[in-house]
Amino acid sequence: VVVASVASRRAPRRGCSRVAARASSKPSSSIIADDASSSSSSSSATRHHHASRRGVFMAGAGAPLLRLATMTAGTGAASLNLTARAAAASSYGSVEDTTSEIAKVLLDPKYPDVYPFDASMMARYDESKDSAFYSQPRFVQHIDDDAIKALTGFYARTFPASGSDDVALLDVCSSWISHYPKDYAAGRISGLGMNEDELKKNPILSDYVVKDLNDDPKLPYNDNTFDVVTNAVSVDYLTKPLEMMKEVRRVLKPGGTAMMSFSNRCFPTKAVSVWTSTGDLDHIWIVGAYFHYAGGFEGLRAEDISPKPGKTDPMYVVYATKQA
Repeated sequence: VVVASVASRRAPRRGCSRVAARASSKPSSSIIADDASSSSSSSSATRHHHASRRGVFMAGAGAPLLRLATMTAGTGAASLNLTARAAAASSYGSVEDTTSEIAKVLLDPKYPDVYPFDASMMARYDESKDSAFYSQPRFVQHIDDDAIKALTGFYARTFPASGSDDVALLDVCSSWISHYPKDYAAGRISGLGMNEDELKKNPILSDYVVKDLNDDPKLPYNDNTFDVVTNAVSVDYLTKPLEMMKEVRRVLKPGGTAMMSFSNRCFPTKAVSVWTSTGDLDHIWIVGAYFHYAGGFEGLRAEDISPKPGKTDPMYVVYATKQA
């Protein structure tokens, strides 16, 4: 493994919004070729329209908000109706407009009574063992420097004060870098990830565990252990997100906060179908749903922390607090 210029390197992860994804059949070879390159252009991606889905937006206060439209009759399970908002595909608009729009998605998400994601929506192009996919370390950055700086800044203003021995943090799906503020200190900073070589290189971690959460989503920590749980640019790979979010709630202290951050970049062969077939606003709604159906969270909200909309990688955070 050659590790060179890691501070400026980025993984060749393709733009993830509205990439074609099917649960029952694999995407075209052109998409695989796109994945092999570093191009992030989404204009050439083919969108799959599932027969049971119909894109629905309802206008509200001049801005489109995602809504669940129908239920699958007679199954007892919700049929998710998602669409990418075409107007946002080519332009993020002003920072103010984007921030307002992102926040509005979770102000009144109208989640149905039944968890709306079935197994097909959690399917992936590459269903091989994740332990094999992540067996080789990747000492690269998966988002650009500006997005990293924005995420670090968000952490800096939301984390507990640095230097408190009674504070504990957990970075789920961790790697060689967690994007925490420089010199941030706490009594415990734990990491859980897929590659031991990467976790060993992470200077912020006081301890780590190697585990595949798609194989077993149970977190190997006691109840009420952590003040903060973070997950950066990895929520799109979770095939059992509801189970994992329930575990996040369990290991958080009452009043602790879970923070799920993501961009529009990913390894599309490993991201779940519901993610690759939808856009940024949909992703806010989807991650918010994981919190909602896990239960026991309050203050669910979303922020657009994109540093330079339309010029750099976008960056979003969905977060909530465990009920006391």
